[in-house]
Amino acid sequence: MAENQNAGENLATISVVVPVYRGESTIARVVGELEKFTAPSTTANGVRYVVAEVLLVNDAGPDGSAKVINQLAETRDWVRPVWLSRNFGQHAATLAGMSSSTSDWIVTIDEDGQHDPAQIAKLLDTAVETNTQLVYAKFEGGAPHSKWRNFFSAAAKWFYSKFLSPQDGDFFSSFRLVSGEIGRSVGAYAGSGVYLDVALTWVVDKSVSCEIPQRAEYPRRTGFTFKRLLSHFLRLVLSSGTRPLRLVSLIGFSSFVFGVAYAIYVLYGRFVDGETVAGWTTVVIIVSTTSGAILLSLGILAEYLGVVVRNAIGRPLYLIRSNPNSDALTRARNSKNTRA
Repeated sequence: MAENQNAGENLATISVVVPVYRGESTIARVVGELEKFTAPSTTANGVRYVVAEVLLVNDAGPDGSAKVINQLAETRDWVRPVWLSRNFGQHAATLAGMSSSTSDWIVTIDEDGQHDPAQIAKLLDTAVETNTQLVYAKFEGGAPHSKWRNFFSAAAKWFYSKFLSPQDGDFFSSFRLVSGEIGRSVGAYAGSGVYLDVALTWVVDKSVSCEIPQRAEYPRRTGFTFKRLLSHFLRLVLSSGTRPLRLVSLIGFSSFVFGVAYAIYVLYGRFVDGETVAGWTTVVIIVSTTSGAILLSLGILAEYLGVVVRNAIGRPLYLIRSNPNSDALTRARNSKNTRA
């Protein structure tokens, strides 16, 4: 395999995963740009690396992408096709490619050419400098999409980072570098419908971003519609964990405590000041305690539902990693220190 072929060269090996849906007119150009990095290269900070394999994940699109992928695999031994039985979507296709990789690092890029393979080196340098296993590329001035798409994308990421994120990472994109060990583990356990970047936050202590120059995507018919983008956002919210359910629990418990306290206050006023309206004290006590009990019961049900949700989306209780002194980051540093 690719990682064994480069094991003795002290190189940081990289698997590039490309989900392909409507890539008939673009994927060959993307592979062509990656080709020069299949020979050993050196980053600006001196880290030696090589693109050991390019995994083209065919997501059963409506065009002739499958034929192009076959042609590329026949002429380049470092191109590995991954065939999905039907269209599962970009996130599922990316997870399939990550699970099939073999290298120290995994880089995911889009099929449309907006992600420059030359910037992989910058992602790797950032990972080594910041000692992190997950790095996102961030376009200078924003992604080269329409204003409405950039606006809603930024709003969704802000909402996630402020209310749903379990860690400090405040940005994510489809151009990412992740430790191969982490990426393959996430690909193995992530459940159906999980949002990939959420799954990654479950097992890394932090993520960082680095800015890269903007580059327009290749001309093609896009597969992203407003409906599909909305579906991505809903998946982001629903797979972000149980924080929304925990909020229901907190509201229920708080309402129950407030209802009981208010009932005691009203009962105290009844005996001290007398009852101004017949039956008012009884009605208030019944309503406040009953509504509090109902909301508390909903909170308990939300906690049980949270357990089911964690199991359904495949969130792991723990993840065992290799020795930190022999992981992808250490090998990348060693390739920098012993370069020719």
